[in-house]
Amino acid sequence: MTRTTAEQTVDIFGPDSMLRRLVNDPRWGLAVTRATVLEAAHPQIGTALIENSTFVTHPWRRLRNTLASTQRILDPDHHVRDREAARLNRLHARISGTDPQGRRYDAMDSEARAWVVATLFESTVTMYRLSGESLDRPALEQLYAEFRAFLTLIEGDSDQLPATLQGFWPYYDDMIDQHLESTEAVRVILYRLFANVPAPPLLRNHPAVWAAGRAVAGPVAAAITIASLPESFCRRVALPDVPGARALMHGAYLTAGLATRLLPDSWVHVGSIMSLLDPDHSSGSGPWGTVRRKAGQAAALLRLVTPAPDQVNQATRSADRFFAEVLDQTGDGHLAWPDLAAMAREIATRLDLDEKDEERLYHAYAAWWRDLQTNLDTDGDGRVTRQEYAASAASLPSSGLVKIADVLFDVTDTDDDQAIDAQEYQRLFRTAFHRDLTGSADSYSRSAFVRQFLSFMSGQQHSTAYDSLLS
Repeated sequence: MTRTTAEQTVDIFGPDSMLRRLVNDPRWGLAVTRATVLEAAHPQIGTALIENSTFVTHPWRRLRNTLASTQRILDPDHHVRDREAARLNRLHARISGTDPQGRRYDAMDSEARAWVVATLFESTVTMYRLSGESLDRPALEQLYAEFRAFLTLIEGDSDQLPATLQGFWPYYDDMIDQHLESTEAVRVILYRLFANVPAPPLLRNHPAVWAAGRAVAGPVAAAITIASLPESFCRRVALPDVPGARALMHGAYLTAGLATRLLPDSWVHVGSIMSLLDPDHSSGSGPWGTVRRKAGQAAALLRLVTPAPDQVNQATRSADRFFAEVLDQTGDGHLAWPDLAAMAREIATRLDLDEKDEERLYHAYAAWWRDLQTNLDTDGDGRVTRQEYAASAASLPSSGLVKIADVLFDVTDTDDDQAIDAQEYQRLFRTAFHRDLTGSADSYSRSAFVRQFLSFMSGQQHSTAYDSLLS
């Protein structure tokens, strides 16, 4: 088998790279969604997703982070690529465990990582075909070489994927027919995620609008995704063949392809789509600014016609609600180490921490988890239930939380004067939370900063900025 090393990938992601174009093509969302289902059917990946991922409770956050990470991996600057690859490997090295059948899983498993890249390649080829844009042999070979190079950047080599395009298809068919399972993660993605996906930031304050749209879009998205999957895979994991779904799927892909070819580039660039979903990503003056404003007006009108139930005062939300919205990151109804690790991953990713600060952050979260177990895990089952948390929220231990706040303070206090001035504070929240805070003091001492963070993390004080990161 031909060995590909990281040194051989330096120039493959140049100006003519197909992958660099794909990461800015909103059609690729169809391919990534389809690939995620195939990934989730791999026993190791499926278990890792269920036990450690926040993709169900925070899909928009996961989408944004995945996009940012992929763009860094494909950056022309090899230093940016290497830094991001190292960060991803540190992240994955912390994810391992045992599935309900007693089988070990490890996010650093080279065969499983190769399968992730394989599903992305095959789903990308399928995306092109279904959207009416066929790839000739040279283009397919270039695309496959780039995906192998992508694997090399994060794995160190690409030996787990066949060296040639001709060898890839038997490998892919064998994986589909012999190695995939009907995992819980597959069912969660198709039937829970699509049906219950939370509103994107643009519509978070317009629940009636989002609920009405999701009631239709959720089942349609599931049907389109299932219809695009290999028939042998659908039979293997017993996915339903919904009448009319294939015609709907072809129509969705063709429409996406036509939109990409006919609309102005500024309208279909993935950055523009993201700014449409999340106003914090733009000033509102882009090509979709008018659409966002009209959507807001329509939502306001709908609220007048069908008013939503009174919202709970965010400043005084209950410990029970804080548990559900902030602490239970994986959405499984209880608090365990994967929830706290997800918070650490999110902060480390958004602040782009180096290895030293990232390690400090994880150790701080581990200390908080020990505090929680010692003080709140009354039945000793290794997790904290919502009831256990709500019963003792007012007296939560704080030593671990202080360590977390100390890390945030240190990485924000760039001039090491033991105070966060207004510029440093604003930079922190713009970088991490895409928000500018108003009315903040001229400076924050370490103690004041720590008190504010502890008040939020104990559920005692509302914070729009911290909410936007963790809830």
